[in-house]
Amino acid sequence: MDWLKSFISLLALINPVGAIPFFLSLTAQQSDFEKRNTIRIASISVFCVIAVTALLGQQIIAFFGISVGSLEVGGGIIMLLMAINMLNAQIGNTRSTPEERHEAELKNSVAVVPLAIPLLTGPGSISTVIVYSANAHHWYDRIGLIVIGAVLAGLCFGALNLAEPIARWVGRTGINIGTRLMGLMLSALAVEFIVDGLKALLPTLK
Repeated sequence: MDWLKSFISLLALINPVGAIPFFLSLTAQQSDFEKRNTIRIASISVFCVIAVTALLGQQIIAFFGISVGSLEVGGGIIMLLMAINMLNAQIGNTRSTPEERHEAELKNSVAVVPLAIPLLTGPGSISTVIVYSANAHHWYDRIGLIVIGAVLAGLCFGALNLAEPIARWVGRTGINIGTRLMGLMLSALAVEFIVDGLKALLPTLK
């Protein structure tokens, strides 16, 4: 398993810096203590989602009778749609709809839903972890995915804790530039996912 590619693809999908404007909006009415608690719970939730999906990825697709190739094509399309939105510096509706984000602003607790799921770990990142887990040949490959999940959770924790300084320092323009770069990398990875899935489904393409 290519650990660097796995890490980069999941980092681009989760995009903790890109989530900063939404975090600031969702926690605008919270005290400092409540914000720290929200960040901690959201980061733990991100790790739990990735860890559970990595451990049960094979069982999940087997339960639904889905082939890895089909999931690669479907996940690749989701990733491509997300990448297009990111290139336009938008969050897109593949993560959450405007109605869901408006409803979230009225909630007291936003750490798990919608911050961790689906703003940080949405359908794209979950399907990607399932594909990597299903393609894992050894037990330590799944452990590696869990380690990547822990690193990404740590990055989410750090980025959200520094949300206000980052927002002041780089501004919305800087965040948008970073989001577009992530979108560019994600689009390339999405194409690879789709091509690999099509090769698995249609062996004649090889």
